[in-house]
Amino acid sequence: MLATATPLYLRPVTHMAAASFGEVVACLIRVPSEVVKQRAQVSPSSSTFRVLSNTLYQEGIQGLYRGYKSTVLREIPFSLVQFPLWESLKDFWSWKQGHVVDSWQSATCGAFAGGFAAAVTTPLDVAKTRIMLAKAGSSNASGNVLSALHSVWRSQGLPGLFAGVVPRVTAISLGGFIFLGTYDKTRRLLL
Repeated sequence: MLATATPLYLRPVTHMAAASFGEVVACLIRVPSEVVKQRAQVSPSSSTFRVLSNTLYQEGIQGLYRGYKSTVLREIPFSLVQFPLWESLKDFWSWKQGHVVDSWQSATCGAFAGGFAAAVTTPLDVAKTRIMLAKAGSSNASGNVLSALHSVWRSQGLPGLFAGVVPRVTAISLGGFIFLGTYDKTRRLLL
């Protein structure tokens, strides 16, 4: 109902608002699992249960949500870029070929939109990772995204801010292709 009642020029704003709210809610689950996963990855001798137990014992529930703010601050810009870009790419491709894109074309647009969004938000991902993996009580553990970005900039420069950009873009492009292509196909089947 909202999409059809919304004027065409406001549809990107609608997509942005919906995606942003969805990210805020999804991060309530995503962040604790990400904290445990990342800590287990840097402590391979500890089991996942041990990492979870240690985090709760040493930091309480707040330890599981360390990085919540930085994750939301990464996910919202990502969504603000990805979803409107995906819609715009589909509209452009549809216009160029004279008919609505097929699901595989929508998936291709999703891959490009996701990859671009991943690339431009990589510095926020780097900051989020630094905050989640920081030792309790350290400056990065405070969760200050700007401070984490500044620290990386000072010690590693631009390459540090874009550390991991290639695997991030690759994974998210593939995910965008699969997710948005499947979403588009399923939506067409159900409507």
